[in-house]
Amino acid sequence: MSTFVLVHGAWHGAWCWSKLVPELENLGHRAVTLDLPGHGDDPTPRRRVTLDSYAAGIVKVLDTQDGKVILTGHSMGGIAVTAAAER
Repeated sequence: MSTFVLVHGAWHGAWCWSKLVPELENLGHRAVTLDLPGHGDDPTPRRRVTLDSYAAGIVKVLDTQDGKVILTGHSMGGIAVTAAAER
């Protein structure tokens, strides 16, 4: 099946996908979430949060996946996903 990497929007964290992840897994998929820098449990200070740091965090997660993934960004996460895809 497929691997989904789920990127949250502004004012959220990886927790916002908590209901979707089990649904995807029940269908036989794999779902990976992350907290973007400065969000959720990520300790990055606000002054160091940039679009570049978002993209780097996503690429770091993508680099640990085997094969192709379906990269999904919600709201502001779509901007970060686009920046990561360009890398």
